[in-house]
Amino acid sequence: MTALSETPRSGFVTIFDDTYDQPDCRAYFRMMDRLGYRNQHHAVAAFRAGLAEMMRLRGLDQARIVDFASSYGIVSALLAHDLSLAQVFARYRQPEFDSASADEVIGWDRDWLAWLRRPAPVLHVTGLDVMPNAVAYGRAVGLFQAGYVENLEQASPSPALASDLARCDMIVECGSVAQLMPRALDRMLAACGPIKPWVMTSPIRGNERPEAAEVLRAHGLVVERLPISPFIHRRFESPEEQARAIANAQAAGHDTEGVETTGHFHAQILLARPEVECTNPADWPLPLGAQPMADSDPA
Repeated sequence: MTALSETPRSGFVTIFDDTYDQPDCRAYFRMMDRLGYRNQHHAVAAFRAGLAEMMRLRGLDQARIVDFASSYGIVSALLAHDLSLAQVFARYRQPEFDSASADEVIGWDRDWLAWLRRPAPVLHVTGLDVMPNAVAYGRAVGLFQAGYVENLEQASPSPALASDLARCDMIVECGSVAQLMPRALDRMLAACGPIKPWVMTSPIRGNERPEAAEVLRAHGLVVERLPISPFIHRRFESPEEQARAIANAQAAGHDTEGVETTGHFHAQILLARPEVECTNPADWPLPLGAQPMADSDPA
């Protein structure tokens, strides 16, 4: 969820940089909880449906995923574990996390996640971010089977990352203000094998990047918006942020009445995949309707 070396256009959103490179995930998830983040709750349900369909079409019993702008690994946590976003938030509200050391938190989280890991499908997740501590945390607790601290806006993938990309089945990006920056996206897809991965993202409305869609099409992928109603990303931090968001969403052609006017950023799911794999999302095995997140889910 971290932006990679790019200032959002016209101060589109408020950036909380101080939470993104702590030695453990507490500040990050408490910030998300305080601001009412919901993007991952909705997006990962769609990602899971897309993943199941991609694996079915390709005859896979395991999949390799690259999580772009991965931060502390919330996408992997929700994809690969019997876990909800509400449960993640509730966990880090517990008072024992107030005074614990980073090493204690990492140890607790490693054990907690191992207990909750789904036996299937088998997922190999590669975390990719510019924040070293976030990637290190994801590796230490088992959320990432590989992790890279690289800025693909500035340079091509390292040989090791390129090797992982060459075997990648899906690239996901959840809620980043970057919305898969075109240069980074082009470098990732160029490193991928001849059968390109599916790409699933959940950008904020008004932050769609036409240049990113052009890159996807140039690599032979069909780009579409999934038929899901706009869903909450997070609350606005200020009236000024809401005004900017409404202006940006309207400029992108969105009707903001009853959506951004309610006091929240809203997001959507964008999908890119090879034309021969363009089955109907309505036939996917998991429901795609946006369901509200129950704040009272147990920890």
